[in-house]
Amino acid sequence: MIVLRGVSKRLASAMALHPTDLQIAAGHTAVLIGPSGSGKSTLLRLMIGLLWPDEGQVEYDGALLTSANVMALRQRIGFVVQEGGLFPHLTARANCSLMARYLGWERARLATRIDELAALVRLDPSHLDRFPRQLSGGQRQRVGLIRALMLDPNLLLLDEPLGAIDPLVRAELQEDLRTIFRTLHKTVVLVTHDLAEAAFLGDTIVLLHEGRIVQQGSLRRLLDSPSDPFVTRFVQAHRTVPQ
Repeated sequence: MIVLRGVSKRLASAMALHPTDLQIAAGHTAVLIGPSGSGKSTLLRLMIGLLWPDEGQVEYDGALLTSANVMALRQRIGFVVQEGGLFPHLTARANCSLMARYLGWERARLATRIDELAALVRLDPSHLDRFPRQLSGGQRQRVGLIRALMLDPNLLLLDEPLGAIDPLVRAELQEDLRTIFRTLHKTVVLVTHDLAEAAFLGDTIVLLHEGRIVQQGSLRRLLDSPSDPFVTRFVQAHRTVPQ
């Protein structure tokens, strides 16, 4: 679904991402993990064309991502950020339907789709007519997820979607996200700092450090065969992760 070939990116005077090759299989959930500044969010933004590589290329579903097709391809990609990234002057319902309304969806189709997705993400329908400031962090994140799924994308990108949420709500949302991923069979790329969350949600874990992929594969591979001193330190720091 996603292929990166020799992709690199410099931000200001620093290398945010060194030349990187990565493939994300269709229907799988890949989790990008690592400390702050390791290149996780840069990699995610390159996948959706919010950043352009200095070198290399990004392919989405067999098509090379270019400035000419990026807008069309984005309609097949859902993107979720911390706190949902909602527009504060729009209700939850208006946030969810923004792109669909731009594309000319009829009102009945909009209403049906939003009702389906609200049930899927377990959001009380009464919250759809509230503004973001009237919603909790967990509710805003569920609205952001509805918006990302609105056009039924093939690919779902999530940039630390649970990073700013209360631990108890976070655990509940982790359960819901895993159910959603398995139910919809989407290709998912998720960024997190939390190895336990990565293990819970991901089919593949991609560990980054200083703009480079240092290990990728299953949780077992990460725990049993660290090949780099950083991997060893990282695993030891997360040694409470269930095996």
